[in-house]
Amino acid sequence: MPPKKAVVEKKTVLGRPSNNLKIGIVGLPNVGKSSFFNVLSETDLGKAANFPYATINPEEARIPVPDTRFEWLCDVYKPASRVPAFLTCIDIAGLTAGASTGEGLGNSFLSHVRAVDGIFQVVRAFDDAEVIHVEGDVNPIRDMEIIQTELRLKDIEWVEKSLDGLKKTGRSLGSNSLVDKARKEEIAIVEKILKTLTVDNKDIRKADWNNKEIDVVNGLQLLTAKPVTYLVNLSEKDYVRKKNKWLAKIKAWIDTNNPGDPLIPFSVALEERLGKMSAEEKVEEEKTVGAAGALPKITQAGYSSLELIRYFTCGPDEVRAWTIRKGTKAPQAAGVIHSDFENKFVCGEIMSYDDLKEYGSEASVKAAGKLRQQGKPYEMVDGDIAYWKAGG
Repeated sequence: MPPKKAVVEKKTVLGRPSNNLKIGIVGLPNVGKSSFFNVLSETDLGKAANFPYATINPEEARIPVPDTRFEWLCDVYKPASRVPAFLTCIDIAGLTAGASTGEGLGNSFLSHVRAVDGIFQVVRAFDDAEVIHVEGDVNPIRDMEIIQTELRLKDIEWVEKSLDGLKKTGRSLGSNSLVDKARKEEIAIVEKILKTLTVDNKDIRKADWNNKEIDVVNGLQLLTAKPVTYLVNLSEKDYVRKKNKWLAKIKAWIDTNNPGDPLIPFSVALEERLGKMSAEEKVEEEKTVGAAGALPKITQAGYSSLELIRYFTCGPDEVRAWTIRKGTKAPQAAGVIHSDFENKFVCGEIMSYDDLKEYGSEASVKAAGKLRQQGKPYEMVDGDIAYWKAGG
């Protein structure tokens, strides 16, 4: 008999199992967070003011995710309605040293960070005498260390509280019961989480966890488990010439402390200027200065950091991008449109965007045998074009 194939356990994703995920803009006061939020969302919801705590209640906006595939599909189908994928972005007030113990408006800020699924960490690397820095001078390394420390300290507080509660209830259980064994296992995992934060000095997302451990981590909703994209706010001059005295130091700090986290330089000053122009003027200005705005890249990085992908439904009435989590199976992907599509799922007719682009039309894709019927086990791929069939 041939040997049995080893079953590879599918890795559970850190974070909420949802397609409706949010990313929060985090940083110290006066680093350009609210100005960045305003240009990203093309609004003035975020109160960009030159003093700490200008934003207290977080503002929320849905940002369209740029996608050349979506634009091409709209050109082909010429639909009456076009609905791109969106990234929900939240402007959170500035964190300060001592936030984990309630300094400034610390507790409410950290609860706002806890409510999002990923973090855009805005780091200031520009000098401007007119924009005060809450710590007195510009030092992005110190700023990143303050935020990392505050998020970790809050996580340690929550984990210790959880561990204390588990141990108290654990004492009253019989040592041989299944419930007691499960509780002991959970206590061991929470102790490992605490050790990661305190002894190993690591953010939770940077440690290796198995699926059982990830379930416990997700239940704790820890701040340092959330993916972080570092956005370095430069002066327009430094951004255009791609030079800044802090950039190499920031990159080295990330490589040492949180290896693998993305770093994107940008300039709020340039983005604000471009934001006031028409599309044509913007293209001309980008040519003139010799640099393009970074907002599309930032939006896509945030979307990807949340392990989000999209599939498309296409027709003359509507071309629409549907956001799902990486690893989503066909019935759950269909359920994003309507719960009946999931509950009464029959199959999906799927073609890839690349095949449609190569063959030019649905009929040609079908004739080439590239239109596939997929059942319940099918895992969606980014860029799939789907037509769902559901029972009555």
